[in-house]
Amino acid sequence: MPEPARFGRAKVVVICARMFEKLNWGVVIPMANEEHDFPPFIRELYKALEVIKSGKVYFVIDKAAKDRTLELCRKLSQQDQRFVTVWAPENKNVAEAYLRGYREALKNGHDYIMEMDAGLSHHPKQLPQFLEQFKNYECVLGSRFLKGGFMDSSPFRKFLSRGGTMLSNLLLGTHFSDMTSGYQGFSKEIVEQFTAYPFRSTAHFYQTELRFLIRKKNYIEIPIEYHTHTSTVKSGPIVNSLSTLMYYFFHRNRKL
Repeated sequence: MPEPARFGRAKVVVICARMFEKLNWGVVIPMANEEHDFPPFIRELYKALEVIKSGKVYFVIDKAAKDRTLELCRKLSQQDQRFVTVWAPENKNVAEAYLRGYREALKNGHDYIMEMDAGLSHHPKQLPQFLEQFKNYECVLGSRFLKGGFMDSSPFRKFLSRGGTMLSNLLLGTHFSDMTSGYQGFSKEIVEQFTAYPFRSTAHFYQTELRFLIRKKNYIEIPIEYHTHTSTVKSGPIVNSLSTLMYYFFHRNRKL
């Protein structure tokens, strides 16, 4: 793969808005119990959208949200048409939340669709870096482990992320620097393909499964910042991750 563009840690890359103002893109953001972090996250989203001068944001909310997240998202959508609230009570897991958001964005005809986590785990200021890469690539993947990337998490979470990347690359024959990051974007054609695919993942291993499936596509990895203070990981997602990983180990010819 070509050498990716390098961006310094915590560096804000301000690219001329004329590059993006006619770009038809959207970003999918699953939301669950984000009431506390909602105001600072939205402030940063506004800043990014004002720099880019285009784009639409899709908040995906389901029954996992027990606080005022749905109410806050709906209120914002009523005030600003750049924000769309997708109420999806039928979702059974986080993988379905991402895919529902992608399908909603597809219906609105975006040429490029991204995904990111809420609560400033992923920072909106890096959206221009993804958009810039769509000039040459159909898949733009965030990596915490490239030079310039950063992961502010507990040692246990870092171990799981790095160890999961190493194990997945070893068993699947892939060469990604980060197999578990969820800050990424794709062309419309790629999204059409993977939203029709029967994913086996029910949790965040969906990110690894998706990377495996697009390994033959035209992609680039770029460094990102990631912040989380959650140190625990439930056993259910880990079991699902291992079973899905072993499935693809024995079916390494699968691709989109």
